[in-house]
Amino acid sequence: MASVDIVDVRKNYGSHPVIKGVDIDIADGEFVILVGPSGCGKSTLLRMLAGLEHITSGEVRIGNKVVNDLPPKDRDIAMVFQNYALYPHMTVADNMAFSLKLKGASSAQIEEKVRPAAQILGLSHLLDRFPRQLSGGQRQRVAMGRAIVRDPQVFLFDEPLSNLDAKLRVSMRAEIKNLHQRLTTTTVYVTHDQIEAMTMADKIVVMHDGIVEQIGAPLELYDRPANLFVAGFIGSPAMNMITGRIDPSDQSRFVTADGVVLPVGRVPASAAGKELVYGMRPEAMTLAPEGVPLQVVVIEPTGYESQVVARLGQAEVSCVFRERVMVAPGETIHVRVDPAAIHLFDAASGKRLVD
Repeated sequence: MASVDIVDVRKNYGSHPVIKGVDIDIADGEFVILVGPSGCGKSTLLRMLAGLEHITSGEVRIGNKVVNDLPPKDRDIAMVFQNYALYPHMTVADNMAFSLKLKGASSAQIEEKVRPAAQILGLSHLLDRFPRQLSGGQRQRVAMGRAIVRDPQVFLFDEPLSNLDAKLRVSMRAEIKNLHQRLTTTTVYVTHDQIEAMTMADKIVVMHDGIVEQIGAPLELYDRPANLFVAGFIGSPAMNMITGRIDPSDQSRFVTADGVVLPVGRVPASAAGKELVYGMRPEAMTLAPEGVPLQVVVIEPTGYESQVVARLGQAEVSCVFRERVMVAPGETIHVRVDPAAIHLFDAASGKRLVD
């Protein structure tokens, strides 16, 4: 196991920059997830860690050793790819053992590594099968097993669950997290799915357009997003964002661009006179007879909760209610907004306002 330090790393394709000075410190044994939309640079950064992409400038250190010029095989990392990359003509056991055979390991050494890894991943009864005889989840576990037997300092995962169906993704998330808890190997994991990031990571790195927008624990990013991008990306359904200003005659009132009044809690002094964005999580609203009126557009019952899309003035907002909402589209509901759960952002810079 080892720490990973990414220091002012940049990547250009010709004159076009795609990674624009990234700094990330990953502690020994930490599970870090790089998350962001397609094209943000997260997979490129992972490939630079693996040695599959050249680093234009900056340093990558694994265990305090600069690895910029080391080939992938000398970095003591193991990578799990999105497409499994299994050899179709090899059995599960042979796929898992392949890297060890390349290193010249003896049959006894291979057995000593493969059997325990197969047991950890629930593959012991599948060792004689070929990839075509396995389900998607089983193939992904084989790919993980192939990485485990190498006993690397760092695991790298490149969107490993994106080819699986929704139910299998949920179970595989738990398996990967459980695996990390057992092995405690430093792990860097790339995904565009913020639910994966929230449920699995010790630390999340939110990327956008080649830069790091915010780094922190999952709930830290959820509760205190640094800017509008993080606020809109972390959380499902996404945070509602409404433009307006604080009422100068009453600091407890936020007035939207079309005149709707919403409550706010403590208002930072920096909010005075500025155009703001009022950030409101869908669960920050509860049904209340004397609350703010919303016109229902769509109701999405999920069983344990109701998701409602509604109009607040001219804006469209998402609400999540724990109770079942028995209304039809076009009808009006009233909600109470929790002022303590509100986020305020500078509309010009996009940055969160802090006291």
